[in-house]
Amino acid sequence: MAAVQPSMETTQQGPPPAANYSPARDGGRSAEEKAAEIDNWLPINASRNAKWWYSAFHNVTAMVGAGVLGLPYAMSELGWGAGVTIMILSWIITLYTLWQMVEMHEMVPGKRFDRYHELGQHAFGERLGLWIVVPQQLVVEVGVNIVYMVTGGTSLKKFHDTVCESCKQLKLTYFIMIFASVHFVLSQLPNFNSISGVSLAAAVMSLSYSTIAWGASVDKGKAANVDYGMRATTTPGKVFGFLGALGTVAFAYAGHNVVLEIQATIPSTPEKPSKKPMWKGVVVAYIVVALCYFPVSFVGYWAFGNTVDSDILITLSRPKWLIALANMMVVIHVIGSYQIYAMPVFDMMETVLVKKLRFPPGLMLRLIARTVYVAFTMFIAITFPFFDGLLSFFGGFAFAPTTYFLPCIMWLAIYKPKRFSLSWFTNWICIILGVLLMVLAPIGGLRNIIISAKTYHFYQ
Repeated sequence: MAAVQPSMETTQQGPPPAANYSPARDGGRSAEEKAAEIDNWLPINASRNAKWWYSAFHNVTAMVGAGVLGLPYAMSELGWGAGVTIMILSWIITLYTLWQMVEMHEMVPGKRFDRYHELGQHAFGERLGLWIVVPQQLVVEVGVNIVYMVTGGTSLKKFHDTVCESCKQLKLTYFIMIFASVHFVLSQLPNFNSISGVSLAAAVMSLSYSTIAWGASVDKGKAANVDYGMRATTTPGKVFGFLGALGTVAFAYAGHNVVLEIQATIPSTPEKPSKKPMWKGVVVAYIVVALCYFPVSFVGYWAFGNTVDSDILITLSRPKWLIALANMMVVIHVIGSYQIYAMPVFDMMETVLVKKLRFPPGLMLRLIARTVYVAFTMFIAITFPFFDGLLSFFGGFAFAPTTYFLPCIMWLAIYKPKRFSLSWFTNWICIILGVLLMVLAPIGGLRNIIISAKTYHFYQ
């Protein structure tokens, strides 16, 4: 763990990028110059010329995932009262904690905390900060990449089955492999700014398929004999369903794990700090998130009640061309989302390989390391494609700490607000709610995984 060392810039603007690093040029260079050039070869530090709107669509792509299509199902497990409350409360809390992270990015004059773990090290100490943040961040980012492998393959299969009902039915495994093949290529793009086009397309797709989901629900109207009672009929079923729904909602608000890395791409000077354009982009992103999440959740539940499927597109089923289009939009979106969450993992991998294991930085190292990572996430996704359970389990176990309460703990540790002040109360309320979410939500998700595993045959 100690291999992942902070690389905070000591200047606001940062040195020029060194994407074309070559070990052959090392002769006659000081150790500091070599270290600076290696730092600027790494994905997070390589480019600092992003605009505020890059922040907007990167955050939309990171936040809005295919999990939005499962929010009506989560509402059916929660009911109107609890469902509306939890959805709105989560939106407010996560916007607040995201603001905290944007503010803390440059809290020390002359330094930028470009990575989540660097901020953790500043708050908790060099070693403790790494052990607190890095494992959680890796679980989140690798977990999301695995879930998105499953999501991409599943949506691709739905598209195939919708447009060609008479075609031979292919296994989900093949569609996950097809989806992964795109990432073997895209993963070679060096940094965040280089995937901005992919991220923009993904953000547009997220708003588009969300609009299709709630628009088609409105067009279809309220189902006959719609029932808004709890989906489960037994008490254990209701309890586990409720807990699983909490995890699904937590999974929906997941952009915090890459927000500092996104902000690191924005230029900064003492007169124009990066937090201003970054926050502008975050506000726009959260408006888009609200436009995606709330209509899909509430309209989908209103139309179908507790009969809604875990993916509302399955419930809609008609018209076929629109549902096929929406599924292809999901595929395009999760292609971008996968890359957004993979970039910090690539940064950690390449940092360890170059700084700790002394591999020479270059194209071959990047090609091998990133290809191995994509292959790993593909293999796990093919082996355990329990989409619903994965959403709930990872949502509670991993996202709740890094999204709901870890930023608040850092804020209290660094700024030390006066006890019983508004800031003190606000942070402690977020911490308590986040801890409850972290403890309770994985229980429901784990139960869903166990139930799915009973009837699942590997690679079938």
